[in-house]
Amino acid sequence: MIGDSAEAIEATCIRLLARREHSRQELLLKCRQKGFPEAEVNEVIEGLAEQGLQSDRRFAESYARQRILKGYGPLRIQHELNQKGALELNLDELIEELAGSWLDHLEAVYHRKFDSEPQMTAKEWAKRNRFLLHRGFSGHLIQLLFSRLHIQYK
Repeated sequence: MIGDSAEAIEATCIRLLARREHSRQELLLKCRQKGFPEAEVNEVIEGLAEQGLQSDRRFAESYARQRILKGYGPLRIQHELNQKGALELNLDELIEELAGSWLDHLEAVYHRKFDSEPQMTAKEWAKRNRFLLHRGFSGHLIQLLFSRLHIQYK
């Protein structure tokens, strides 16, 4: 009976991993939701990791890359990775590969959403600032962007 359970757990995990990378925590949660015993699930996931079929590092890199391409910043991405039980990841190396720097990435995100008007009302400035903060960019980075673009409010 235990062998049958382990095979079912492994089949479930492999089916999930075939669709996309998953962290250990995600696999554990999904298997628990299916009613599999946690101890057996942990054992199966450990075996999958040893075989190279599951990797928290691969998951973190894939997830971070996807979120960067969707226009999110480092604070939000790191928070989401922590929520998913992924490893700490050096996002600076990844952003260099994808966009050059966080400031360049932030500028691209800003221009996709907003026009280039350098003068705006305080209300509009606050709206844009909130949007960028919610996307996961630090206040310091946003101020650097606004300085770079000569954005001011009346």
